[in-house]
Amino acid sequence: MTTKSAASVLSALLYAQGLLGFAALATVLFKERAPTQITASADIPSGPSVIVVR
Repeated sequence: MTTKSAASVLSALLYAQGLLGFAALATVLFKERAPTQITASADIPSGPSVIVVR
């Protein structure tokens, strides 16, 4: 393997690692800013609905 091709491979690997690091950082930052999950109040039953027809 020549010096130029080895340098090209190393450069490509470092570039890919930088992109993955940036994506990981963005994922962590967006996860912290995600809105909290809305929970159902106590008035709403959590089980299956029962419809009564008269």
